[in-house]
Amino acid sequence: MSAAYVTSLGPPDRIRVGELPVPVGGPTDVLVAVEVVAVNPVDTLIRSGAYPTLTPFPFVVGRDLAGTVARPGPGVPFRPGDRVWCNSLGHDGRQGSFAGYAVVPAERLYRLPAGADPAVAAAVAHPAATAYLAWFVHARLRPGETVYVGGAGGNVGFAAVQLARGAGARIVASARPADHDRCRQAGAAVVLDYRDPDLPAVLRAAAPDGVGVFWDTSGHHDLDLAAGVLAPGGRILLTAGGPARPVLPAGPLYTRDISLRGFVISRARVSDLALAAGHINRMLERGELAVQIAGQLPLAQTAEAHRQIEAGQVRGRLLLRP
Repeated sequence: MSAAYVTSLGPPDRIRVGELPVPVGGPTDVLVAVEVVAVNPVDTLIRSGAYPTLTPFPFVVGRDLAGTVARPGPGVPFRPGDRVWCNSLGHDGRQGSFAGYAVVPAERLYRLPAGADPAVAAAVAHPAATAYLAWFVHARLRPGETVYVGGAGGNVGFAAVQLARGAGARIVASARPADHDRCRQAGAAVVLDYRDPDLPAVLRAAAPDGVGVFWDTSGHHDLDLAAGVLAPGGRILLTAGGPARPVLPAGPLYTRDISLRGFVISRARVSDLALAAGHINRMLERGELAVQIAGQLPLAQTAEAHRQIEAGQVRGRLLLRP
């Protein structure tokens, strides 16, 4: 089969696209014929070694996929021909998804709803699952709360707005002006320009009773801004911006019972990922998950796709076809 893989960690030019044997799974695995995959920033971090995890060489890159069951293990709840998706390969010793076939543990594989576009499913799988974990597992979002989503025009931020809307939250978002209309259509009640020098004042005006959850999905962690707008008992989420070293305003945080929670989807429990998948599937069935697809490339251009992601040249989701 054709696959995009590395034999050592490093820059994008380490990626090779060539023939590898079709993988063989165990009794609780499913062999999936891959139709479409999505490129994530975390894929580049794993390939470069910036995010250490077990990578048995030759290591197939990639995390997400949509495709069709080719050969299920005995006793797993899948049959040949089932349309499926996954968003947790390429980590902790699991081979990745950028290949003609991928082995997926059955507990990490989800059925694609009837009528759903596999490209859309692959595109939303990672950001929407991240948003689910953020709101419902880590922040314990409650209906009626006001939340702040920074970087709402990005992939995770845009999914976060849509899931928060579905949960009955009031959303104050920030994004570049070109993305304001998209964010409003996704469910944001107020959209601010994140470059506005008066952002603290306009954010406080937009949420006079305070923000319940503050989530800057872009990784520009202004904890002074968060401390100034959070309601007592509010929560701060950290999910990006690894090199950032923000100042922690301890006083206004601990005296108002503010908590700070960081997480990565890679460490999510399988049970939580399954709950996220069920939520995503229901939204896909109802046509409630929009996504911006920046383009589609052949698998042979995986290295170029990684270069574009690392250079910040991609607005939306970049897909590959094996």
